[in-house]
Amino acid sequence: MSASDIRSESRRQFLKFLSGSPLLAYSGLGTGAPDGPTAPPRLSDPIIWAPLRTEDLIKSPAEAINVFDFEPVARKTVPPAHFGYMASGIDDEVTLRANREGFLKFQLRPRRLNDVSKVDMSCELFGSRWNTPIVIAPTGGNKFFHPEGELAVARAAKAGSHLQILSTSASTSVEDTTKARGAPIWFQLYASPSWDVARALIKRAEAGGCPVLVVTVDRVAGRNQETLFRLRREDTRNCQDCHQPGIVARARRRPNYDGIDLSRMTSMESANMTWDFFKRVRDITRMKILVKGILAHEDAALCVENGLDGLIVSNHGARGEDSGRSTIDALPEIVEAVRGRIPVLVDSGFRRGTDIVKGLALGASAVCVGRPYLWGLGAFGQPGVERVLELLRIELQAAMQQCGARSLRELTPAFVRRTT
Repeated sequence: MSASDIRSESRRQFLKFLSGSPLLAYSGLGTGAPDGPTAPPRLSDPIIWAPLRTEDLIKSPAEAINVFDFEPVARKTVPPAHFGYMASGIDDEVTLRANREGFLKFQLRPRRLNDVSKVDMSCELFGSRWNTPIVIAPTGGNKFFHPEGELAVARAAKAGSHLQILSTSASTSVEDTTKARGAPIWFQLYASPSWDVARALIKRAEAGGCPVLVVTVDRVAGRNQETLFRLRREDTRNCQDCHQPGIVARARRRPNYDGIDLSRMTSMESANMTWDFFKRVRDITRMKILVKGILAHEDAALCVENGLDGLIVSNHGARGEDSGRSTIDALPEIVEAVRGRIPVLVDSGFRRGTDIVKGLALGASAVCVGRPYLWGLGAFGQPGVERVLELLRIELQAAMQQCGARSLRELTPAFVRRTT
């Protein structure tokens, strides 16, 4: 084969991979554009170094070199509609890309001649100490990706001593997940417009032993999940067998809603929420209350003024709105507004130990990860989740040592320089 033929064959294989990848779901590189791109490539994650051939995909979690190795395996294993649901941003997915590209704006400033032979990665949140600041972010419907769903994730969290936050929309109940985790978990709340439904969910979480309630405030409108819609067209299953239309039918497939009167429920998210909602929550629970979805310093200051116990800087993994701003970009102004009065956590786009170090150095108390553990779950179940979390811990320890930081307390803004 000539050099020209080799180049053509390599290009053909690359385009074939991209045509089936959600990373370029609408880039012009699909089957309708065999002669080349008609639009700039749109990478939602920089995995251009990932295997391009099916035969090169990892066969076991132990083979994984980084968390990105799990995504193409999950893409092959998980039904297209379910994978599309997980992989989607919204609209042009500008924010999905920004969540990764944002880390490039921050450089680490390593310090030398510190004894980093031992590194303490433990963190404390509301009186509980965790071996790692890497938190399991709430993600809905984990059984979409593996039959054991949240139970597999909980057992993996237990193995690595990770804090787990369970979604209202989980496909496993808060009671069963807590039992599998073997320790208290936090509960993420989609309040819904109905106070009665919200109150019932809060009471269930508290009765289930959850010490912290995480209220999501960034899902207030519909969303155009183009990657989901396009991959759903590839799905040959009869999805109506499991997914009856309607909000109530959808909620009834989520065990955390069991026993709750949903007859007046019009949405699983809440477009009518105001700061007054948290006064009502405070009156009915002893749980600590966090707000998830803060991106502006004005709202961070209001969290403190309204007596919230903490917040999570989040753009919902780029699934809330397509603002184009990453959470690592937003984090410094949030930390400055809070001034250490309440813990600040952050999520969205964290994939590397260096990403986590940057978030912690900029003032986050902990970092939440979502899609990476779902890649591991979809690819290999519990062992996949365990390996994803292990790789993140390994990279975090290495990044801290490379920076000369012996504990999370030593990670300060002085370790980071913004380039743009």
